[in-house]
Amino acid sequence: MLQLSQAGKRFGQKLLFEDANWLITPDERTGLVGGNGTGKSTLLKIIAGVESLDYGTLTRVKGMTLGYLPQDGLAMRGKTVFEECHSVFDHLYALEAESIELTHILSDKDPKSKEYLAAAERYSDIADQLHVHDIYTLDSQVGAVLGGLGFSKEDWERKTEEFSGGWQMRIALAKLLLQKPSLLLLDEPTNHLDIESRNWLEDYLHGYENAFILISHDRYFLDVTVNKTVEIWNKRMQTYHGNYEKYVTQKEERKTQLLNAYKNQRDRIEALEAFINRFRAQATKAKQVQSRIKELEKIERIEIPEDEATIHFTIPQPPASGRTVIEVNHLTKVYPRPDGSDKTILEDVSFQIDRGDRIALVGANGAGKSTLIRMLALLEGPTSGEVKMGHNVLADYFAQDQYKVLDHNAQMLDDISGIAPKVPQTELRSLLGCFMFSGDDVFKKLGVLSGGERNRYAMAKMLVSPANMLLLDEPTNHLDLRAKDVLLDAIRNFSGTVLFVSHDRYFIDGLATRVFEVEDRRVHIYPGNYEDYLWRKQGGPEKVTVAITNSFQAPAAVTSTPAPVVAPAPAASAVKRLNPIKLKQLEDRLAFAELEMPRLDDAIAAAEEKLGAYTTAEDASKNAKELESLREQRTKLLAEWEEVSLTLEEQATAV
Repeated sequence: MLQLSQAGKRFGQKLLFEDANWLITPDERTGLVGGNGTGKSTLLKIIAGVESLDYGTLTRVKGMTLGYLPQDGLAMRGKTVFEECHSVFDHLYALEAESIELTHILSDKDPKSKEYLAAAERYSDIADQLHVHDIYTLDSQVGAVLGGLGFSKEDWERKTEEFSGGWQMRIALAKLLLQKPSLLLLDEPTNHLDIESRNWLEDYLHGYENAFILISHDRYFLDVTVNKTVEIWNKRMQTYHGNYEKYVTQKEERKTQLLNAYKNQRDRIEALEAFINRFRAQATKAKQVQSRIKELEKIERIEIPEDEATIHFTIPQPPASGRTVIEVNHLTKVYPRPDGSDKTILEDVSFQIDRGDRIALVGANGAGKSTLIRMLALLEGPTSGEVKMGHNVLADYFAQDQYKVLDHNAQMLDDISGIAPKVPQTELRSLLGCFMFSGDDVFKKLGVLSGGERNRYAMAKMLVSPANMLLLDEPTNHLDLRAKDVLLDAIRNFSGTVLFVSHDRYFIDGLATRVFEVEDRRVHIYPGNYEDYLWRKQGGPEKVTVAITNSFQAPAAVTSTPAPVVAPAPAASAVKRLNPIKLKQLEDRLAFAELEMPRLDDAIAAAEEKLGAYTTAEDASKNAKELESLREQRTKLLAEWEEVSLTLEEQATAV
């Protein structure tokens, strides 16, 4: 369908990639990955025809269609959202009008004439095209895509210029999905989507009949949508078969092979150079020396790129708070509308947050997540009810527009050093490097940075001097995969409490111990991570479902070695592929159960023996209770072992 041959591209004096070869097939489902500045977006623009190659060729099959979604910069005006999306079908309506004209020709002309035969052939072609595109369902197709991307029916009739940049990008994405081009090129399509819209887009791409290539910093999204990964690394294009998880494994293997080849080549080069230097002056060895000089000149040197150092930044641990961090009682929030009516965002909500909680706050756009987190940060008051902070709680709030509170005249490195004077500057620069500030960037004034760059800096700044209660609204926005990993590892090792809003499934699953869902003006509370929450939402058994609405219930105390909550696997007919974090949790739990059951068997045998040796009635009663408790533990563990084993078997066979 499309082929790159010996392709190369420069950006100024910097070579992005060279000798790139890529045959893109009609069933392409590829994730394009690589470090910042390696040329991913540039390559996508080249394939889309927006930019040209400096070297090599790009050939396309005649008749193929391309659809390209950039990261940002698209804006539409003059039409309603529905009209704008419906405009992608204008050519079909033109064909329909032409077919009506052709019917008049067919009714007027002699069936044996050339005009009639030409009109009949054209009419048949048009009828086939209209049938393929199912012209009579176009309105419903537009409605389905707009609904999936988070537009309410009220939004359909609003003018496109009324929407922010993020929503404008959603409109552009909707138009591309409706066009269904032969090759869909998506550069960070999830940047402006909430988690529900991301889930919908995942399902849509699963059923997409044509090819697509996407760039994303959401590794869960990559894991569940692509079956091939192309990486730009070391100025070359490397192809890996499989999703992102498999790519990571294969890359490590390939890197090991490259290092071994490099070492062998260096050994050979050193041996050749040593021979040349030793015998250069000896006439009897001139022929051998010249032979080795020629061999040395022919060697194509293997280059080992300088890897980005893996940073494991440890958040300075804050002073401990009391056990109860935040208590919310009968909270209601109402906003007045311009027409004088009221809009209720939250109604009679009660819950408690305890020390050590990692809470993911989820819900559709407009449900009230940001409103709730602002009230928990005491930046906005409730209409009624109360938010009570616990003993010694120091809360810190990270907003989506956190960059607005930064000092625009401050130099980045000086600013972050001022709040963390005990942290070495080398460590601070490494941390800033993870958040995509390298080299002289750290000496820039904050005022010259873009909004996204300042938000990244604000997140790095929070990490070096955190409070004991972090309230984070979209902390992963504008972060690449490396920065997300640093943030995730840092918060995992944080001794305080965290409540966060995020649309990144991998981040939520790797961090959350509870999920608070804001829906229909209520807050529903679920134990576990996002995967557990989805199972319960999709009809998980009542006995493992915890949904608290309009009631107060203190969460169960967390043990020192908490076991992951394991929900029953879905029916075989509807097995859904789990993400890597959830699979690892299940595998760990299975291994624990297999080690624990023999120990319980030994403990039960010892308890039975103890019960058989009667001493006193009091001891007999105590021993009987102990035996009963051990048997109950083994029964529960066995049931869980069977459940987890079944789930892992289903995942192994799931496509």
